[in-house]
Amino acid sequence: MPVDPATAVQRLMQSDEHIIAATVLKGKKIVYSTDNWDISGDIDRVVSSWMGQNAQFIMVSGVKYSTLTIEAERLVAMSYKGEGYIVAAKDDEHALIVYLDPDGYGLGAAMDVQRAVGSMSSQGPYMSGDTQMGQSTARTGGMGSMGGASNIDSQLQGEIRAFLDWIKAEEGLAGYINYYLQQNDAQIISELSKIYNELRQIFGV
Repeated sequence: MPVDPATAVQRLMQSDEHIIAATVLKGKKIVYSTDNWDISGDIDRVVSSWMGQNAQFIMVSGVKYSTLTIEAERLVAMSYKGEGYIVAAKDDEHALIVYLDPDGYGLGAAMDVQRAVGSMSSQGPYMSGDTQMGQSTARTGGMGSMGGASNIDSQLQGEIRAFLDWIKAEEGLAGYINYYLQQNDAQIISELSKIYNELRQIFGV
């Protein structure tokens, strides 16, 4: 039985403490919003960018968020300046847009947001609450064998592809690295150096 938007949002925020604001839409009409977030002036632009599926960034409450992944049913974007994430998901009935604080993880929250959308649907949930990443493809609709690992979840594969797209995008990984190099941020540069060395070890290069 579908839950009302307020209940779906409440449960979602309880499951992830980094989700601190949310708005539920039907079409472009707001049917529920947390008291701490008014994005009514941004809805048209965000929805239009989302529908086009090729926007490199979106603007919400005057903050620019670079898109990490943008697909028909979900959107994940991150602020260049460490101001958090925008994560959204939709089905044929509702769309849910949430804000995560800077300590959150947008790509990880996307699946929970999709579940929350599904819980409001009269067609049944998008994904059961006990579905875990990496379960058999028979349950998760995953793709076939990849490198012999047939139990890799299609959602996880999608995350990796989205990450690769973000690396290649003009305002993706290269943009972030250039930004912090220009800021001469010693801590970030040091961490990037560690990651670079770890990646070289993983791939043997």
